[in-house]
Amino acid sequence: MLQGVLFFPVTPFTATGDLDLGALHQHVKAGVDAGPGGVFVACGTGEFHALDHEEYAAVVRTAVEAAAGGVPVYAGVGGALGLARRFARTAAEAGADGLLLMPPYLVESPAEGLVAYARAVGRETELPLIVYNRANARFDERSAAEVARLPTVAGFKDGIGDLDLVARIVPAVREALSASGKSFQFFNGMPTAEASQPAYRALGVELYSSAAFAFAPDLSLAFHRAVEEGDRATVDALQRTFFHPLVRLRRRVPGYAVSLVKAGVTLAGVEAGPVRPPLTPLTEQETGELADIIAAGRGVLG
Repeated sequence: MLQGVLFFPVTPFTATGDLDLGALHQHVKAGVDAGPGGVFVACGTGEFHALDHEEYAAVVRTAVEAAAGGVPVYAGVGGALGLARRFARTAAEAGADGLLLMPPYLVESPAEGLVAYARAVGRETELPLIVYNRANARFDERSAAEVARLPTVAGFKDGIGDLDLVARIVPAVREALSASGKSFQFFNGMPTAEASQPAYRALGVELYSSAAFAFAPDLSLAFHRAVEEGDRATVDALQRTFFHPLVRLRRRVPGYAVSLVKAGVTLAGVEAGPVRPPLTPLTEQETGELADIIAAGRGVLG
């Protein structure tokens, strides 16, 4: 069972666009040393969509080596069904502790098809599988309960932000699993999840993805601590000075949810390199804005 702040590292590339495994190792090790509850590598923030199979295998192996057993390492899988199944096997072979199932490639699909997709990928390994509710992979309460019953499915992560739906899914899944005693966790997977976490927490969703942890673990951990302790003043101050400005910058250009984090990692001292197309990097001015936002957040911490 996961707990604490969940760390989603970027995938560093060189100036020519190749993998930089040395920088990845440095990035993951520094993050683990800062104290997250788990590492989620080669997921959305890690540009899973832009990695070929050999690169993916190298990224997961490097993250597992860098984490050195300190915290669980989950790896992203998804896309076309055949590739998702292959990535699942590769992640298991590379030593991953679990999988995050992202949406299938492009197609719109009924909820029943999404359950079948999760079932097919989940059969490839015995690793715990977290199902990601976002984009073209949208579950309702009935299908969420059905997918939760699958043997290896251990969690449900929401990246849509429909709180009314989440409020129905959480009790539906709990009811579906009540007789089995199966351990199961819910996650807030919204971009810059801290901005919405107080609302998710009120619905019983205590875990969340922290993109900010990748480049400002001190701010991420301070926010998490404030939420856990009911320190409303600190929560509000960090929201106002750091997380809400971060959301405004992120929404400026599609794909900045990744580009912004990568720029932040470079500002923090690990050369993360460029994003791969079709994503685009922050401008020099926007990178300066990001630095100012980070400084403002740290001003709250004194």
